[in-house]
Formats: sequence, C-alpha cells, structure tokens
Amino acid sequence: MDDFLVRFFPAVYARKHRAKENNYCKFDDQRLQLFTSSLYLAALATSFGASLVCTRFGRKRTMQAASIFFLIGVGLCAGAVNIVMLIIGRISLGIGVGFGNQAAPLFLSEIAPAHIRGALNILFQLNVTIGILVANVVNYYTSNIHPAGWRYSLGGAGVPAAVLFLGSLIITETPTSLVERGHREAGRAMLERIRGTEEVDDEFNEIKSACETAAALCAEEKPFRRLRRRESRPPLVIAIVMQIFQQFTGINAIMFYAPLLFQTMGFESNASLSLLSAVVTGGVNVVSTLVSIILVDKIGRRKLLLEACVQMLIAQVTVGGIMWVQVKANNSPSHPWALAIVVLICVYVSSFAWSWGPLGWLIPSETFPLAIRTAGFSFAVSSNMFFTFVIAQAFLSMMCTMKAFIFFFFAICIVIMGVFVLALLPETKGVPIDEMVDMVWRRHWFWKRYFSDADDAKISNC
Repeated sequence: MDDFLVRFFPAVYARKHRAKENNYCKFDDQRLQLFTSSLYLAALATSFGASLVCTRFGRKRTMQAASIFFLIGVGLCAGAVNIVMLIIGRISLGIGVGFGNQAAPLFLSEIAPAHIRGALNILFQLNVTIGILVANVVNYYTSNIHPAGWRYSLGGAGVPAAVLFLGSLIITETPTSLVERGHREAGRAMLERIRGTEEVDDEFNEIKSACETAAALCAEEKPFRRLRRRESRPPLVIAIVMQIFQQFTGINAIMFYAPLLFQTMGFESNASLSLLSAVVTGGVNVVSTLVSIILVDKIGRRKLLLEACVQMLIAQVTVGGIMWVQVKANNSPSHPWALAIVVLICVYVSSFAWSWGPLGWLIPSETFPLAIRTAGFSFAVSSNMFFTFVIAQAFLSMMCTMKAFIFFFFAICIVIMGVFVLALLPETKGVPIDEMVDMVWRRHWFWKRYFSDADDAKISNC
C-alpha cells in the first residue's frame, strides 16, 4: 500500500513511481525485506524454547502462549508510529509463530487416528491458506482507505489471534502429552473422549508404552542430546530437508510479494488490480489444500509430492521463459502475457498447496519417536523459519540481480527435490505414529543402516 510505503519506506515509494526505474529492482530495499523477514528470524530463535515449553506444559498451553504473543504483535504493528515499533511488533508475531508452529502440528498428529492422520493434520495448513486469502481480501479493500488503510490491514490479524486464544481455552490436551507428563488416568479419559468409546485399550497401551520408553530414554539422555545419536538421524534429516525444500520451491517468495511481483509483471498501473491477482492465487491455495485433505490418506504422501514437482517445474520454467522474453528492465509485458503469468502462478500454487505446503509439516510431525518428538520437531520449525527468513530477506535482491532467471533457479531446486523424494523419502500413510521406527525407518532401503538391529528379512523399499 502506498500510504504504508510513504510512512515507513519512502525510498521504495519514490523508486516505485520513478518512470525509468528497473522493473526488477523497484522494490529492492533491505529495510522492507527486514520488515518481512524479522518475523521469521524471531520464530527461529523461539522454536527451541517452544519445544521445551511444549514438553513440560503441553501442546494446549503452548498454543495459548502463541496467541498472546500474536495479540501483542498485532497491537504494536497496527499502532506503529515508526519503523522500530513496526519491527518489534513483527518480532512479537514471530515469537507467536514459533510457539504455534511447534504445538499445532504435534497436537493434530497426536489426537488423530492413523487412517485419517494426514487429512486432519493438513487442517493446520488449510487454516494457514485461508488466513492468506483473507489477508489478501482485506488488503484489497483497505488499499482504498487513506491514509490509515494499512493499520486496518495489520490490525485485522487480531481476529484470528483472538480466535486462537479462545480456542486454546476450549480444546483438550492430547492423551500422549498427558501421559508423558504423568497424568495417565486423565490421558486415558481424554483418549476415550476423543475416540467416542471406552474400547481404547490397544491404543492407550501403545501410548503408555511409548511414553515409558521415552521417559527411560530421557532419563538416560536428554532429548536434544539424543538427537545426535545415529538412529535419530533419519527422521531428523527428513524433517530438516523437507523444510528447506518447502522454502526453495519459491512459494513464500511468491506469496509474500505477490502484489509487488504482479506489479513487476505488468499490473503496475493499478495497485488494486495487483492485489486482486493476489486474492485469486490465495483462493487457488485454499481450494488446492482441500484436494490434499481428500487425497493424502488415499494415495499417500510420496505420490502427491512427486506429481507436484512435475507441475511446479513446468510452471516455473514457463513463467521464467515468458518473463525473460517479455519483461525487460524498463518495460512490462502486454496484458495477455501478464494474465498468462498469473494463470501459470495459479497452476504452480495449486500444486504446492496439495503437496509441499501441508506435507512439509505433516511428515516431520509424524515420523519422530516420542522420546525426541518435540525436540526433533523444533528443528523442523527452526529450519523452516531460518530458510523462510533467508528467502524473504533475499528474494527482492535476487530478483533485482537475477531478473527472470530467479524462476529457473527455483526450477533447479524443484528437480533436486523430486530426486530426493524418489530415492530417500519413505511412505508414512496409515502407519501408527508410535510405530514409525519399526514399520518405516527399519524397513527403508537406505535408512535401515542407521539401526544396528534392523532385520534384513523385513526390509522393503518404502
């Protein structure tokens, strides 16, 4: 929004409206990128502490803490009078993200039955995509409110923060977390309540056994130290690599800067039109995430990821080609070409939304054994936040330097991702969360070597 740029980033505003300014460089500003990426740096720093809070106080209390930090951050951002107050608000929001991303996926994975765990966990990502869409719609309408439209946009984030706070007062704690913290009777009662039956002996015994094993292992060695063990490497490597790849698809670069990107592509004459284009991609994001909910427990994780790699690769290469030919330093493509780019970005976003978006969180949340689950997942969260920070901080500068070739850069990353999934990512569809080690890691053609007691007779290429 121009009012926001005038108040906090006047140099960017001046460049944006300069007639001869390079299309690829008009928004290249380190302070603007720091405003965006400071949230993720704060989330990175918070994620390890959030892991300890999640283990000691449970998933529910951790989500309550997240909502409080969100509310504080919203107040600071919406009421900001200078760039320092604005960035402090973003940092508070980032702390909330660190707590929320640590607790919510684990909460969903632990309460879900194995046969629908994928679909239920992806509800987390669905809510993220709905939030992005709502934010784009709000930005579209508030862009015409002068001069305080940006305050309404930033303040609107207080609504989901308040919903999260109220919801965290109502939801139950997970049976696993209760048993893990010594509340066995409460854990069983909660399991019966969640499942709607008293016939939960087998599942409760699995949870109790996993908690006893975890407690014994933690008494022997703390979870973060245990992550250094050889047998902890397979889920740890998968968790970190999934987060790195999720960011190097280029999705956050496109979603963060969609209005700015569309202005570069030829919608610069109408800021509302570029915001409307972002609303369209946000809608595609939501609908495609619903596709993932329907398919993830039917066809599995690997097939969705591999199909998406092909679709994203085609979209990125084609967009890069069009921009290379049509978008020069000081001219924009004709509207037919600009609309073609928007369509291709929608194709790209749809494939990400039913694959790397939700599965980047689902797979790490379901593959760690309980003894290292919160500690291991904190590495997934911190890796996501770090590489989100890197992309957010660097994208506009990369676009200024690499121009259209930035899309070819992300295309190369997508090829590497596809090879990794094909060779090294095991299928986890339908596997009980506390049986991953025996049913997945010890049976995988590559990861089995990290378990000295793996039974070769049971090995299969997962």
